[in-house]
Order: sequence, then structure tokens, then C-alpha cells
Amino acid sequence: MTTFKAFVTEKVGEKEFQQSIQSKNIQDLPEGDVLVKVAYSSLNYKDALSALGKPGVTKNYPHTPGIDASGVVVSSKDPQFKEGDEVIVTSYDLGMNTWGGFSEYIQVPSNWVVPMPKGLSLKSSMEVGTAGLTAAMSIYKLTQQVKADAGDIVVTGASGGVGSFAVAMLSKMGYSVVAVSGKSEDYLKKLGATKVVGRDEFLEGNQRPLLKPLYAGAVDTVGGDYLATAIKATLPLGVVTCCGNAASFDLPLNVFPFILRGVSLVGIDSQNFPYEERVKVWNNIASEWLPETSDITEEVNLEGLLEKINLIIKGGISGRVLVKVGE
Repeated sequence: MTTFKAFVTEKVGEKEFQQSIQSKNIQDLPEGDVLVKVAYSSLNYKDALSALGKPGVTKNYPHTPGIDASGVVVSSKDPQFKEGDEVIVTSYDLGMNTWGGFSEYIQVPSNWVVPMPKGLSLKSSMEVGTAGLTAAMSIYKLTQQVKADAGDIVVTGASGGVGSFAVAMLSKMGYSVVAVSGKSEDYLKKLGATKVVGRDEFLEGNQRPLLKPLYAGAVDTVGGDYLATAIKATLPLGVVTCCGNAASFDLPLNVFPFILRGVSLVGIDSQNFPYEERVKVWNNIASEWLPETSDITEEVNLEGLLEKINLIIKGGISGRVLVKVGE
């Protein structure tokens, strides 16, 4: 019987949760087509919500969070995968209400599993993780209509995981990027931002129904007034993608940007992004879009994870936290 380590959150009171590293065995895992020995995961805001028992992500405890995992196939009922294959598992229900990547083993449906693209490794794929994948999905949709010579692209929440990757990827692709953040200008300039705008400056005058058109497109990661401002300040026929609601899930907006400027708003649902397009985006990341990640990423093991979970909830992390799970 194979035993392994897993990060586990347990409910110990009405609104009280406890986190620990526990020893588990393969028989504890849920049923699935593919058994994967996990090498790396990553820390996302959604993981922290699940790990701390915050409402809206995980319904039943005890639970092992982790919406990202990379690893090696141990066994598979699906002939598409064989023992020894390196794979990526993200999204769907992984780490939400299904045993997640903060564990040395996971067992999942085969349609959650993506073959490791040439150009990525177990480590680098998780330096990207769901944050980088979400940024890449946004860019995939944005760049279908907006070319690099069309004008500036604004990225909100630019210091976060998704925002950092959006800035770095767009810059690498030749786009001029305006980063909106209340944090380090030097960090964002190093990622490739052409200009850094503070939050207050970006939101100035945003109560007006339309703003001066400044941007050919936008990647919004936080929602609320930031998303509304980005839409109001987008040039005719521009594209705005949205993928987050940390600022607010409300959108204070009228129809003018859509009917007077023809702006397109594209929602990005990384959890249920179509499999074929998911594979294509991962291959784009591996072949053309992957930025230098050393300035974006810090690494922890399972034992150091809780400290980072508490920090990300407070907005105290810039960039990405890579989680080394396996030996």
C-alpha cells in the first residue's frame, strides 16, 4: 500500500478550520481514469479560499486543495496516456470539490489531463499554472482581433499572478502594455510594461458614461470599477477580456461602449475552457508565449504552504508561488 503526503484542511468547528500535512494512501483517492504522481503544484487565490474554509469554493471537508498539478502518469485506464508520461492537470473540479494538487498523488478523469507540451517541464508548467493559463486564454481571445500595432493594451491587477503573466506574455509578443497596479513599478517594468498607472489615476473620472479612448484592448483580472473603466476607455472595435472579481462581482456600466464604439467583452472561464483550445493554448505557451519566470515565481514545499496561503489572502504576494510537492 503506497503512502504519501497531502495538505489537508479539516473543519473543526462551526466556522473553524485546521490545516495539516497528513499521511494518506492510494486507496484514499477518489476514483479516476489516470493516477498521477505529482511533482509540482502552484498557489492560487482560489486554493487559499479552499484551504482556509472560505465559502464559495469547497463544500465538503476534510479536503485537499490545489487546482494545479504536474506530474508523471503511474497508471491509466485511457490508452491516450501511459505509465511515465509527463502531464498537466488543471481546472475542472480539481482542488475544489475533488482531491487536489497539494498532494503527492492525484487520481482524475482522463479528460482533465493534458500531455506535457514540448518546451515545458514539470516545473515550468506549474510556474505558469492556472494563473498563466488564464492569462494565455485571455491573450488567445484578445489577439484574434487586436494586433500589436493597434495600440496599448491595459492590464488591471497587473502585480497578481494572472496580471503578471499577461504583462510578460503580451510584452514578449510585441504589444505595448499599460499595467495598472498599486504595487512595485520596477517589478512591472521588468516584466515588460511600457507604462505603470496607479489605481487611483486609472479610476479617475470613471463615473462618466464614456471615457477618452486610450486602449486597443484590455485584460482585466479584478472586475468591478476596474473592468468598467477599462471598457469605457477602450478604442472603437477593441476587445476587453475579464477573468476575476476580486474588486467586485458587480459591473457599474451602461451600454454606450458597446453600441457607440463596438467594444467586445469576452469572459474567460479557465475552469471549463474547451479541451481542444486548452491544449492549443498550452502549446502556444510552450512554443512562443512563455516569458522568463524567475522574476515572477518563488518556490515553497508543502510544509511552507500555509504561510503563503495566509499571505495571498491578504494581498501580500506579487507574482506566483510554485509548490514543490514530490521528491
